[in-house]
Amino acid sequence: MAAKIGMISLGCSKNRVDGEMMLYSLKEKGYELVKNVAYCDVAIVNTCGFIEDAKEESIEEILELVRMKNEGIIKGIIVTGCLAERYRSEVMKELYEVDAVVGIGGNKDISEVVAEVLESKKVELYPEKTQLPLCGGRIRSTPFYYSYLKIAEGCDNKCTYCAIPLIRGSFRSRPMDDILNEARELGRKGVKEFIVIAQDSSRYGEDLCGRSLLPELLRKLCAIEEVSYVRVLYCYPERITDELIEVFAEEPKLLKYIDIPMQHCSARILKRMNRRGDRESLSALVHKLRERVPGIVVRTTLMTGFPGETEEDFAELSEFVEEMKFDRLGCFAYSIEENTPAASMKDQLDEETKRHRQNIIMEQQGRIMAERNRKFIGKRIDVLCEGYDTETSCWYGRTYADAPEVDGRIYFITEGDARPRIGEVCRIAVSDSLDYDLMGIMC
Repeated sequence: MAAKIGMISLGCSKNRVDGEMMLYSLKEKGYELVKNVAYCDVAIVNTCGFIEDAKEESIEEILELVRMKNEGIIKGIIVTGCLAERYRSEVMKELYEVDAVVGIGGNKDISEVVAEVLESKKVELYPEKTQLPLCGGRIRSTPFYYSYLKIAEGCDNKCTYCAIPLIRGSFRSRPMDDILNEARELGRKGVKEFIVIAQDSSRYGEDLCGRSLLPELLRKLCAIEEVSYVRVLYCYPERITDELIEVFAEEPKLLKYIDIPMQHCSARILKRMNRRGDRESLSALVHKLRERVPGIVVRTTLMTGFPGETEEDFAELSEFVEEMKFDRLGCFAYSIEENTPAASMKDQLDEETKRHRQNIIMEQQGRIMAERNRKFIGKRIDVLCEGYDTETSCWYGRTYADAPEVDGRIYFITEGDARPRIGEVCRIAVSDSLDYDLMGIMC
């Protein structure tokens, strides 16, 4: 009987794709995959190690598996992903019940690691980061109607607060033909929405030919008959060119939604972050996008409490949020990450100040979102149905303005015998708003 393998995948969508590829290689080797780790022989924790909160979540999941192993529920524990790559031998030293720690370059060898763990061997494997597979089969963990398309790995931006280059290595683009072939195959299997991801999607192709190939990639994706919708995440502001904006304006399959991680607007703070731009250039970019691509949804991510952020810097950030009225916004308090330049900077802020400023920004955005959502009341919008919520007795779904897992939802009811189908687009009459979410009735 084949050994049963379960996986808990944490963190970002890019890490999720890595986990899906490991699952595929395990199935190819004859292992049985189970969704609930309580019913497996060996459990894999595909960890995140980006910021402190993510590291704590990863450790909590490992500790829960340790409990299950001590109680005889599972036989082995394997730690993969960013935490494993970043801390390596420290993981097994601190958590001796763990049976294997595998850096990201060892993902391709996961089936061999599982075999050794099943033989009660301890394994540590840390090949070069560049050995992380960019291409290959996947056992998708997302619903059948959408899929992530990872187009690159690593990062060369070297933001002073970020450990990703240390963990994931230099930026490496995936061959375009491989991306397009995967999109065709997934489209034939029923995937409708393709979500393009990388640490910096706008940099795609620079390592291949010295310029961004993202506009070309998006046009070719949209030209595939089996592709219905394309969504793009993580475009850095300085790389959003007129050429890219024209693609958004001209391609009907490309959802009018762009994720631009700005982090801040103060020129002084951005410089300390080793990022380009200032409030004026960022404002000009948002205005240009809204002018050239009517209806475009602009999402951003901001950071509060970076070392040296003064009351004046924060006030400028708050004014910027109020002025721009971003369609979607996430805000994080700065997290000190060891071995990054920002960790050794003077003028570190206390946790209370960082969190307080984060809360102010999110409260601002909550008011902005509530105001935006109220304007939808009485209108009819297209919604991708994603499921039924038993607690509210409502169906729910997303509009083009909402990316899965990070943005809001619209909850709706039906009348008579009408029943939506999951993965289908429904017409919904908006009846109410709930800050970040909407309520409606299926037409």
